[in-house]
Amino acid sequence: MTVWALLAVGAAALFVWVAPYYSTALWWELRRSLFWLLPLLGLLVVMIGWAVAIEESAWPSWPAWLFGIVGVSAFLFWAGWGHSYQQDQVYVASVAVTDAAAPMMEQRAPYVVAEAQARPTLGDSPGDIAATKYLPATKTFDTLVEARGWLAGYQTVLEQSIPLTGRGTGKRCEFTEEAGARSGGWFGHNLARIVAGEQRWVQFDGEDVYGFCDGDVPKVVMPLKELDGWMVVTERPAGVAVYDGHTGEVTIRPDGAGLLGPTYPITLAATQRGSTHALSDLWDYVFGRAGWEETDEEGDVNAANNSEFTLPVGERGGAYVTPLTGRGSATSISAISTIDATVTGDALATLTVHRLDPPWVSTSAVAQRIQADYQDIPNWQNLKILEIAPTDGTHWVATIGNDQNVLYRVSGTGTLQGDDATCLHRGDGTRIRCGTAADQQGAGIGTQYGPGSPAGPAPAPPDADLGALTNEQLVDLIRRAQEEAARRLTGPR
Repeated sequence: MTVWALLAVGAAALFVWVAPYYSTALWWELRRSLFWLLPLLGLLVVMIGWAVAIEESAWPSWPAWLFGIVGVSAFLFWAGWGHSYQQDQVYVASVAVTDAAAPMMEQRAPYVVAEAQARPTLGDSPGDIAATKYLPATKTFDTLVEARGWLAGYQTVLEQSIPLTGRGTGKRCEFTEEAGARSGGWFGHNLARIVAGEQRWVQFDGEDVYGFCDGDVPKVVMPLKELDGWMVVTERPAGVAVYDGHTGEVTIRPDGAGLLGPTYPITLAATQRGSTHALSDLWDYVFGRAGWEETDEEGDVNAANNSEFTLPVGERGGAYVTPLTGRGSATSISAISTIDATVTGDALATLTVHRLDPPWVSTSAVAQRIQADYQDIPNWQNLKILEIAPTDGTHWVATIGNDQNVLYRVSGTGTLQGDDATCLHRGDGTRIRCGTAADQQGAGIGTQYGPGSPAGPAPAPPDADLGALTNEQLVDLIRRAQEEAARRLTGPR
């Protein structure tokens, strides 16, 4: 027996030594499964022992049946709610709920615009877009492009500087043949294999991976995670792995020194945000009566990016910001969560939930108010509201344009109250006006601006010399004459 035990230990040690990737993956899966494997094993052992005792004696069988029903019910409850509640209890210890105002957040171009502009900016790059991330330190959107093929890595990193209006500019840095690995690649082209060879027992999530250009050298950043606990297993940050796109080498860093983007896993921030459901007792957790969740309305303008906005925040460089609603049918925004995106170390970063008093209206209500206030924006039928993002604890900014271009921005209050409930701005930040002017003093709806508006031509005076009018003024004069003729012909006689 001793020989067989030694052989088993030796085989396990050999497996760990020669297969760091598979041994790490197996260790993660086994450790995360202990919460149900051990109780199930204990339940089976007791029930088998009881059955044997009943068969060899005159014990009644009903206590065994009762224990089995109670034990199986307890096991199912633990596997379904009890364990996840205990997990969230660990995560929620890092959550701070406050009535203090949310920090000031800088504006950036919408994520959907950056993603759409990346495609035509890539030129003739024969690859597929894998991920687009915003880097607050450089105020750029960086896109990782995968090379095509099973045994291939990344093709290029596209770095875009996108202004608040119009199109942005981009530059590319290319990967070499020596750097042929990527997240989720096959065999030796899998970045997780290389990371496991450098540091065991850590993993990364593909949603956390991003790239940037260090001069002309592409770098791929992988915020790492490790496991903590046994029966209740949670994840912790574990430094950062950086992949060099020219040499193919991976460097493990305990901190984010020298990196231009986030170092804290965005997936871990999302897990902490979800743990607010465990702020109350178990039964509130089971019946969904506690905590907050991200906005999820049908037709939400933020549907493509409704949680963990990466925004520039103060001197910290960047934060993950999420507008939150209460659980249930309520759609009003009642809180904003923030978490530092650049924090490093092996401890959970503090996620701060800023309660809003009074709460904001929903994002759909904001979108509809914008459309009502600014019906006179030309060619509304070709435009849409691309994103509504908070700028502090009382204000938001919305972007109007199409997938490729930002044309206008609208700022306003979360409650849609006050003189500056909504204000329309050009992309350069200059204000056009606050509130509606549509269908007032000759202003049309959806075709042109009203008299004197900076966005449209000044109307021609009644006694103007027609030869001195600009083309735009002449067209406007013809339009007004046609509208007046139509009004007289269809009006009362």
